[in-house]
Amino acid sequence: MTDTTRREEIAAGLARVEADIAEACRAAGRRREELTLVAVSKTYPASDVRLLAELGVADVGENRDQEASAKAHECADLGLTWHFIGQLQTNKARSVVSYADVVHSVDRLRLVSALGREAVRAGREVTCLVQVALDGDPGRGGALPEEVPALADAVAGTGGLRLGGVMAVAPLGGDPARAFARLREISEAVRKTHPGADVISAGMSGDMTEAIANGATHLRVGTALLGRRKPLVR
Repeated sequence: MTDTTRREEIAAGLARVEADIAEACRAAGRRREELTLVAVSKTYPASDVRLLAELGVADVGENRDQEASAKAHECADLGLTWHFIGQLQTNKARSVVSYADVVHSVDRLRLVSALGREAVRAGREVTCLVQVALDGDPGRGGALPEEVPALADAVAGTGGLRLGGVMAVAPLGGDPARAFARLREISEAVRKTHPGADVISAGMSGDMTEAIANGATHLRVGTALLGRRKPLVR
């Protein structure tokens, strides 16, 4: 595939995603400016990230540190905002903090401590979102709803970190609208104590409309932009 053909593919995907977002915003009575599109580039090469940047995408998400760190380094000249959206082991905190501006998957106190320690060491401030488990499945990551207030307080009180808000993945096979409505309630509860924590990271390629209707501020979209996942980076 030529670079020109790939650029056209990605441009077409971006146009479709933007049209869907615009329609969902109209239905929800919201403005497009309220939403940040995070292009999830996992399994796709840095060349695709460059094409996305050329097309005006400024936020990129990755869920594996090894892949993310290499791409962030290769694309350091683009001035992108990098989002780490996958489950994160504490022993990867130093690496992730070196490039990630936002970590969407903070779900336990040990991780808060590790991220804060490495952010201070690196002289950086990293925005953290508390990931909420809406289905009670620990295998998919996330803190139980009742654990969220303490985690939010911990992030807000840790040097090197800034509490951005909350994140969730809709339960498999469940009603995404119901799940995102619950996330919105949790977000509102967090903001009573931390008014600036106004990020709601929710919605992917298949459930953007429901997320937008329930107050999402950040959409994590990969497949609709870049196509079906490949098993390995090309």
